[in-house]
This record gives sequence, structure tokens and C-alpha cells, in this order.
Amino acid sequence: MERSPSRGHRLVRCPQCGKPVEWTPENRFRPFCSERCKLIDLGQWANEGYRVPGEAAPTDGSEPPTQ
Repeated sequence: MERSPSRGHRLVRCPQCGKPVEWTPENRFRPFCSERCKLIDLGQWANEGYRVPGEAAPTDGSEPPTQ
């Protein structure tokens, strides 16, 4: 992370578009640069575009085998 020389605020990159963003309490979309980037990211999660690795859940109600 970088520091802005003018105000001493930390700069981060928007995870969606890469634009530099000041990390301040006034930035209500942080770590995103805008509401648009925030909603695009949320939509990716909702549409299962992002996934956390793990085992698939059983679909027939049975417990997974123990190892």
C-alpha cells in the first residue's frame, strides 16, 4: 500500500478496476472506488463467479465420508 504525499492517507487499488483509492472513513465504498465497482463485485459473488475452495456439500442428506 502506498501513502498519498499530500494528506498522508493510505492508497489502495480498487479490487475491481485497479484505480487508486484513498483508504479513509469518508470513502464509504472502500476498498472499492465507487458504488458501481462494489456492486459488480457483489454480483460476482451472487452469481458464484468467485468460489471458496472446499469439498462439495452432500445433496442427498447423507453425511460426507470420514477420512
